[in-house]
Amino acid sequence: MNKWRIRKSKGSKGRTRLALLFAALLLSAVSCSSTIQSFGQLPSGIRLKAIKTSRNYAKDEFKNLESTSLWTGDASATDWLKDMLTGGPEGSRPSHPVPMLDVDFRSLDSNEDLIVWLGHSSYYLQVSGKRMLIDPVLSPHVSPFPFLYRAFDGSYPFTAQALPPIDYVLISHDHWDHLDYKTMSNLRSKVGTVVVPLGVGSHLERWGYLPSQIREGDWFDAIQMDPRITIHVLPARHFSGRGLKSNQTLWAGFLIDGTTRKVFYSGDGGYGPHFAEIGRRYGPVDVAIIENGQYDSLWAQIHMMPEESVRAAQDVRAKVVFPAHAGRFALASHRWFEPYERIQEAASSADITLLTPMIGETVRLDGTQTSFKRWWRQEMSIEDEIVE
Repeated sequence: MNKWRIRKSKGSKGRTRLALLFAALLLSAVSCSSTIQSFGQLPSGIRLKAIKTSRNYAKDEFKNLESTSLWTGDASATDWLKDMLTGGPEGSRPSHPVPMLDVDFRSLDSNEDLIVWLGHSSYYLQVSGKRMLIDPVLSPHVSPFPFLYRAFDGSYPFTAQALPPIDYVLISHDHWDHLDYKTMSNLRSKVGTVVVPLGVGSHLERWGYLPSQIREGDWFDAIQMDPRITIHVLPARHFSGRGLKSNQTLWAGFLIDGTTRKVFYSGDGGYGPHFAEIGRRYGPVDVAIIENGQYDSLWAQIHMMPEESVRAAQDVRAKVVFPAHAGRFALASHRWFEPYERIQEAASSADITLLTPMIGETVRLDGTQTSFKRWWRQEMSIEDEIVE
């Protein structure tokens, strides 16, 4: 018997009601303040004209490389949303504060290659002498509503003010759990360049970033940052949008191609042949940060199951893998710790090194750190929750 019990909502007629309810919530937020900054702005003018020339744009929106359905289940979406609005299903949030470490970023040797996980899909990196952030979200919730998608309990130590000057910020797409208005606003004065997929720069300009700070790219574009770093914008199988209109900006993964190491970041998305193509073009990669969490059979084509995350890591020919997209927010119905248990099990038979540091734990990329405690089990009695 599969010990990872699939918990489905009851009924089959909730999809339309979900859309209407979510639309009502968004309209309510916008009506409270029509100038609310956090929604950003859609591309227009010269930027929109450039977008329309993309080979990945058709019929007024961006498309995936292969046919992709956002909704793949026949269960009631209304029940799922009800669960989310009331704090999530039992077990989707930890019953104890999540353990975290603080970091004095300014004391780190900038010439040392390392990674610090900041929770969910947010990472601080040092590669080839450059300081970078990936999808930084330092806020306590990831929606326009403070009560929805709240961070797990714990003494979250990170602020934009505590970070050193950042050379590059990479934003994979404009969903709220990857592009955060407050974080990006607070970082603006200390960021050199933000690298984003097509269209996402429109949000940043609304938030005060200069056009000279923004580099936008289409899939398979190579952006030369300096002689030591090239950033490749790569395909992902997902979607985009911060409001009622979807897919007006592109979604992506990235390859940081440095003189010392190659680091791949998958961004959000379902499994597909694009991973093998990335591996063929750019592999092997030294480090892969791979989505692993917020999955469900209801949206199986836009988020990967942990077993698929391992396959994706193998496809890009990764030597070392960091699982992302879990550990700080509950955006799906699975138990909060399940992504870590499942990916460890799947990786045990694969030729990859899986690294699972806790939030704030500094990982040096010199190969000296290859194992970590199961921090999600520390002081948390979860063994009885795993269904045998």
